[in-house]
Amino acid sequence: MPAPQADFQSLKQRIPIDHVLARYGVRLRSIGPHTLYGACPLPTHTSRNSRQSFSLNLSLQVWSCHSASCVAARGGRMGGHVIDLVAIMERCSLREAGLRLRDWFSVHTSHPAPAMASSAVETNRPLGFALQRIDTRHPYLAQRGISPATARLFGVGMYHGNGFLAGRCVIPIRDEKSQLVAYAGRAVNGEEPKYRFPAGFRKSQVLFNLDRAIATGSRNVIVVEGFFDALKVYQAGHPVVALMGSSFSQRQSELLLSHFASVTLMLDGDEPGRQAAEFIVQLLIAKLPINKVELPNHIQPDQLSPMEINVHVGPPTRTF
Repeated sequence: MPAPQADFQSLKQRIPIDHVLARYGVRLRSIGPHTLYGACPLPTHTSRNSRQSFSLNLSLQVWSCHSASCVAARGGRMGGHVIDLVAIMERCSLREAGLRLRDWFSVHTSHPAPAMASSAVETNRPLGFALQRIDTRHPYLAQRGISPATARLFGVGMYHGNGFLAGRCVIPIRDEKSQLVAYAGRAVNGEEPKYRFPAGFRKSQVLFNLDRAIATGSRNVIVVEGFFDALKVYQAGHPVVALMGSSFSQRQSELLLSHFASVTLMLDGDEPGRQAAEFIVQLLIAKLPINKVELPNHIQPDQLSPMEINVHVGPPTRTF
């Protein structure tokens, strides 16, 4: 079966580049009828003397950064189109960037492959193995406020085996049917990248902890960004799922609408979190009730105590 494809031309024509930047929480100021300008959001930008070097042409739907670091990182090119932008921001190939854009904005392109077959290919397949030598009592978990009982239940811990996740805190990821589909690896000593995922894994197709949230029978679910946010909210006694970032896909929307009657958003208290929350509200508000929790600046759910979490979202629905 052929790999899923993205119609690049259709994506560039139908997805406004400023909408994509808004998903990343990027704010630019207008300096003309078709031009926006501001700080460069690209991970390739390291030039300290040229932060205000990023511009966007809304008429042409192209972007550019004139800093030496970004130009050098792109082989002398100063900018590009929307797919180039996502490829740089996500550190992925152009093909993968196109697929992510298609998922995020629910764009049905004119590619000849049947839609049903494409959807089947994009689904994360269950793993045929489970990692061993995971230390669920590692001190790092206690530092993050994760109890031994929660670590054991989720299978979270320091991985002492081999491979690209060696020496990282691994988090098993299951789909809505409780099938193990991937492991994420969190760096514990400040190394980059902060998280590692296996090649081919599609975060946009799954919500972390959805299977347990469904099993509670609750009609409301709390939505957070990260794995440790979800673990802390779970410990406070609430059904919770995590986006595994601040992006929200059509598939994730479908999963929420299929299993819950209302949603409580508890995203990070920073600009990307607030932008993502507003995007989700606009997408879902006509379909189900949404309660949006506003956390203080630079505060994440995993930094809160159980009592503080309950102050924001109400009393727990479950006890240990």
